[in-house]
Amino acid sequence: MTEIIGWASSIILLMTLVKQVYKQWKEGTGEGVSKWLFVGQVAASIGFTVYSYLVGNWVFTVTNGILVINNFVGLYLSFYFRRRAKKINLSEQNA
Repeated sequence: MTEIIGWASSIILLMTLVKQVYKQWKEGTGEGVSKWLFVGQVAASIGFTVYSYLVGNWVFTVTNGILVINNFVGLYLSFYFRRRAKKINLSEQNA
């Protein structure tokens, strides 16, 4: 029963955070999302992944490993969409 609660909670957490990154990608903007959120999340997720592995907790090892990937994607999208917005603004000013 303990493992079921852990995995169910893990799935809920992953669904909510992956949904946020998907929304950011679908809308094509990093507006309203701090890049520092993803920087902090990447650092924390890497630390928690290592810690969870060392204590032998596979629920958290897998969850945080997936979160590392999700947060790198979110961080990339934040930079990508901000860079794209700057290019669009520059081209509009030059037109």
